[in-house]
Amino acid sequence: MTTTKATQNTATRLDKWLWAARFYRTRAIAKQMIDGGKIFYNGQRTKSGKAVAIGDIIKIRQGFEEKEVTVIALADKRSDATFAQTLYSESKQSIESREKNALARKQGILLSPASDTKPDKKQRRKLREFKERI
Repeated sequence: MTTTKATQNTATRLDKWLWAARFYRTRAIAKQMIDGGKIFYNGQRTKSGKAVAIGDIIKIRQGFEEKEVTVIALADKRSDATFAQTLYSESKQSIESREKNALARKQGILLSPASDTKPDKKQRRKLREFKERI
């Protein structure tokens, strides 16, 4: 599939476009994310059948990350990853905020590393007493 073939589509469903752009592995997952409020189309919650147009802004929340992309081309068939990246462009603000959040998460993990073992019964009792005291 070429980019000229992708731009000839007049309308594509939002869930199909997210699937074709490889944000989600299946259309069913894309539909669940749209229905669950993880996708904002031009700043508003929407339905999975919404027709996507070139130039629209889509905000996608995936785990800790939030991406803001602009639709460049339309496609309703899934292809390879290099083609999928030509369907959208991510804003510079979105990239910067994702990098900043990733760095903050890394630093937070380094400052309070997880224990290798679970606390035993005595340690749990002490933790509970300490938390209830405060």
